[in-house]
Amino acid sequence: MSGVVLEAEGLHTYYGKSHILHGVSLEVREGEIVTLLGRNGAGKTTTLRSLVGLTHARDGAVRIFGHATTDWPPYRVAGLGVGYVPEGRRIFPNLTVEENLKVPIERPGPWTIARIYDLFPRLAERKNNKGRQLSGGEQEMLAIARALLLNPKLLLLDEPSQGLAPLIVQDVFKVVTSARAQGISVLLVEQNVRAAVEVADRAYVLDDGHVVYSGPAAEFAKDEERVRSLAGASAEEWTAQA
Repeated sequence: MSGVVLEAEGLHTYYGKSHILHGVSLEVREGEIVTLLGRNGAGKTTTLRSLVGLTHARDGAVRIFGHATTDWPPYRVAGLGVGYVPEGRRIFPNLTVEENLKVPIERPGPWTIARIYDLFPRLAERKNNKGRQLSGGEQEMLAIARALLLNPKLLLLDEPSQGLAPLIVQDVFKVVTSARAQGISVLLVEQNVRAAVEVADRAYVLDDGHVVYSGPAAEFAKDEERVRSLAGASAEEWTAQA
């Protein structure tokens, strides 16, 4: 079995008096894609925020690359080689594509701006356009590209397909699988259930802050009734591209 790069054990996270996560445990192993699924409000984003130090868990433990990071601030977590792409993209709208790509602090590794342009030809074509002039799909590509330029060993993605057309979703998920091919472990929060289970090795399902499924993504994908109940608005046919 590959080594564990991220491990959360018994996380209880609150916003004020609201108890959001109820004993959430999960792990990501070296070189795999793990997807975290669930309906709106299930606690998926809160889980990611707890893992990267944006919202500290009140109880439980987080370990990343063997370090106890439960109470670390985000910059220390990032310094371990953790890339985080939050929901909503959050690029700089008044900077060009190229300027956005120059924002991350360079870390040694294979990912460079030239390589990003090879992976995302659309960004190369629009490198002089402002962030606000990009389509939703292009903004998502740019957000992922900025995280890759940190040369992370672990990449956390929050709803990368949100609001994107199906063909663009396929492009985004090709990037996710490309990252794994380069040795990056990925934790993927998604509402597009069919797309997520197609690319993931393992899946966790959250319901009201509790983990209600943990196991192989392919096994979960076979449970058509459960997939449909989770998929909701994302129940459209997903066709993976070879």
